[in-house]
Amino acid sequence: MRQFLDFEKSVAELETKIDELRQMGSQEKDSGTSGINIDDEVARLSDKADKQLRATYAKLTPLQKVQVARHAQRPKALDYVRLLTTDFTPLAGDRAFGDDKAMIGGLARFRGEPVVVVGTERGHDTETRLLHNFGMARPEGYRKAQRLVEMAGRFGLPILSFIDTAGAWPGIDAEARGQAEAIARSIDICLKAPVPLIATVIGEGGSGGAIAIGAGDRVLMLENSIYSVISPEAAASILWRDPKLAPAAAEALKLTAQDLLGLGLIDRIIPEPVGGAQRLPDDAVHAVGNVIAEELLELQKLTGPALVQKRREKFLAMTRGPLN
Repeated sequence: MRQFLDFEKSVAELETKIDELRQMGSQEKDSGTSGINIDDEVARLSDKADKQLRATYAKLTPLQKVQVARHAQRPKALDYVRLLTTDFTPLAGDRAFGDDKAMIGGLARFRGEPVVVVGTERGHDTETRLLHNFGMARPEGYRKAQRLVEMAGRFGLPILSFIDTAGAWPGIDAEARGQAEAIARSIDICLKAPVPLIATVIGEGGSGGAIAIGAGDRVLMLENSIYSVISPEAAASILWRDPKLAPAAAEALKLTAQDLLGLGLIDRIIPEPVGGAQRLPDDAVHAVGNVIAEELLELQKLTGPALVQKRREKFLAMTRGPLN
């Protein structure tokens, strides 16, 4: 069943009415009764719902984009792995403490080419969200990512990372095992990887937990995804001690894909189906795959040292860009 967001109420009402009419028509057909022809009314309402949906998504506020980015039915990292790759062989553990299921990764083939895949997985329902800790990795998760990126460098395999996390796990256990060091080390290893690294924000990109696997040659974002140092709710609580001011915080954070492209912090925006990736998840995933293939083709023309140098220049330039 499709889940609607608060601002989609008018669309939800229209689509509910359409479903009711279709069900009524199906029942009449099964019973052999000759009721009124509802096809014209269904077509009229469908056209109205489509126009309403397009109008709604054409003027989303930053906070509404936060809601879309967090939508439970958006495709998750493992969906991208399932639909975009073949022969996926997951690798587990950091060879130090244990395995963190919030961070997934392994070897795979992307359009026939061997690659290393890494990503933060949120889960789809209560069971899988708990299993993957809602996509919030602990130090062993980032050390798993480090292991995968280093392996990719040794064997000359491109790296595809998929980011969807509210941030690193802030628990005492994570801090005790060196959360900050693990994130910093992950960023460092990504920056030094002598192979193409394409990072895609597919939902929510939160703080260091996201950039730990996001320091790539190309940083892509889905149209309705977000990327920020802190959530709007937390920012409002800290700055104004009132989480109800989250809309103002979302505006100030400049966390949308459009804001970040304008600031030079990402490289490309990938359009989503009308109504968000959650409406047509397979289409959204394949659109991402097409863009990754285009970018990878260009990056593979460069040598390892050239990739590292350009990546270094790219991130250093951010300190001298529009933000200053």
